[in-house]
Amino acid sequence: MEITAELKHLFKALRLSPLLSTLPERAAYAKGNKHTHLEFLELLLSDEVERRTQGALQRRLQSAKVDHDQVLERFDWESSVTLDRDRLKGLISLEWIERRENVILTGPVGVGKTFIANALAHVACRRGKSVLLLKAARMFKTLYAARADNSLEKELLKLIAPALLVIDDFGLERLTQEQAHDFYEIVSERYGRGSTILTSNRHITEWVTLFDDQILANSALDRLAHNAHQMIIEGEKGFHQELLMIG
Repeated sequence: MEITAELKHLFKALRLSPLLSTLPERAAYAKGNKHTHLEFLELLLSDEVERRTQGALQRRLQSAKVDHDQVLERFDWESSVTLDRDRLKGLISLEWIERRENVILTGPVGVGKTFIANALAHVACRRGKSVLLLKAARMFKTLYAARADNSLEKELLKLIAPALLVIDDFGLERLTQEQAHDFYEIVSERYGRGSTILTSNRHITEWVTLFDDQILANSALDRLAHNAHQMIIEGEKGFHQELLMIG
């Protein structure tokens, strides 16, 4: 099949230039299978839809900052960690995101909390949800710097906007007064508007001790825990090593 200059121009005008690289192959395939003109057109458009779908997914994954290696396909359902596997399977449906509910994952270091949070975030990206994942320490550091250049409101909006916000390693240290207020604002603004996953080495009952202001703490944690899916993960450190063996 000869691709004329005029055909190239038309494809470019319609922003379909990527199809040109596979056009001869697709034309030969359609001819060999005796496709009609409409079937050939459908084949080309299906290719373009798939290309754009994959491109959008890659952009969401990059924007979300998820770990591409930590996906549910690599989760070892026979691992030695103790967790409610039926509840985890239920979370994969993402119905809790549609209901604007939260997920709280707690347990000691190395049992897979971060992996599960990443994996659920990856599923959300694949299903077209806006996602942002970050460490709690990085989040508070960014907000602290934003105060210095008067961009705090802008940074807070980035945390409030996504359909799913994942805050990893929350509660490693006590919160400063500013951090406590920022956390309260994020939780209260997202309440009923978006879902949040938090991972922590501390059980949620210990989180109130991270705040100096107990009223502020209870207000934030009540909103966060309301209708939240809480999972306690226990086991020996080494979850990631088990995953590497099956990867």
